[in-house]
Amino acid sequence: MILVAGAALTHFNRRKDGSSFRDWVATAFEDAIAMACLERRDIDTLIVASESDFFTLQLNPASIIADDLGLVGAATMRVEGGGASGQLAVHAAVQAILTGTSRHAVVIGVDPSASQLPGQTVKTLYGFSFDAWTDGMTGATSTTLYALSVQGFMARTRANDLDLAEVTIQNRLNACDNPGAHLRLRNTVDDIEASPLISSPYRRLHCSPLSDGAAALVLSHPDAVPAARSKASRITGIGAASDRVHLGARAAPDRFEGKTLAMSRACAMASISPTDIGLAELYDAYAGAQLQGLEALGLCRNVIAELRDGRFRPDGSLPVNLSGGLMGQGAPVGATGVGQTATCALLLEGRYHPALQPANPPKYALADSHGGIATTNAVTILTAGVVR
Repeated sequence: MILVAGAALTHFNRRKDGSSFRDWVATAFEDAIAMACLERRDIDTLIVASESDFFTLQLNPASIIADDLGLVGAATMRVEGGGASGQLAVHAAVQAILTGTSRHAVVIGVDPSASQLPGQTVKTLYGFSFDAWTDGMTGATSTTLYALSVQGFMARTRANDLDLAEVTIQNRLNACDNPGAHLRLRNTVDDIEASPLISSPYRRLHCSPLSDGAAALVLSHPDAVPAARSKASRITGIGAASDRVHLGARAAPDRFEGKTLAMSRACAMASISPTDIGLAELYDAYAGAQLQGLEALGLCRNVIAELRDGRFRPDGSLPVNLSGGLMGQGAPVGATGVGQTATCALLLEGRYHPALQPANPPKYALADSHGGIATTNAVTILTAGVVR
């Protein structure tokens, strides 16, 4: 078990103050290492998640960030896996500690996804994050591909536009109590229906925003953590798996089967079942993707019935995206998975934003990310800490 000794997020938003990704990284790092009760000299590994060089304009961000943070001498690497970049960076840090090559690893996730490039340029780049030859260069976008997948899901499960609206409304409502969230909006069904149709069934308000921001974690070996952090949340399971890149090559284009496999691997490592999860931060780049993810992860038996019954709301038996998720909190891509894991750790410790903090945190939480249309999948299971 790996302890989450420190966890921090900057605000996720569109930065207009002249600051850079290096400033946001420094802020998140300082907060995380202070929570961990460690010094810079204790950190032996730095792992950076950043989706695109086009955002940072830095081909080797890990070495630059190590220099900026005073971590010269630490082993460094950059991890990239599309939307799963941050979660995969967490996995790399866990593996470094489990193999004995690291005692204290810092994971930094960062991307200036909103302020560096025009929105249309980012849209084009995201098309290249699928198969550039068959998708990006032919004009296919992430929204059109997600829409194709969710159309089959909705036909099979009989989900409707009101179900997509429920996800949108609830996630952004959660974000209203998260002071660091990008879209703190009280959307209504009418708002959603009035927003432009992008690719049926998705309208603009069904989509997550482009955001700037950073998140940081300090992961530690249990024998190396300071006594003050002995009750820290722990990572007990990690799992990753891939699926076919092209939807048409999949046996079931409407199902996230790679996510199912990643979850089974994480649960096997943690020695639990999906039904043990008590709260989850899911990858909701689009409203329907959250529903497809809940189904694929095995967190419910009938996702649409349970959505309609309110099971995934803050007062339900399985709160989902208390942070607001990508749709509410925001989506600086490299920071997303790191931020999800940090959020789960803070929630399990009872240190999250007061209006969103469960009075009795559950034993297990799940952080879930993916790149592509659930093509590159990564999940992390955390549990509440205990006194040694």
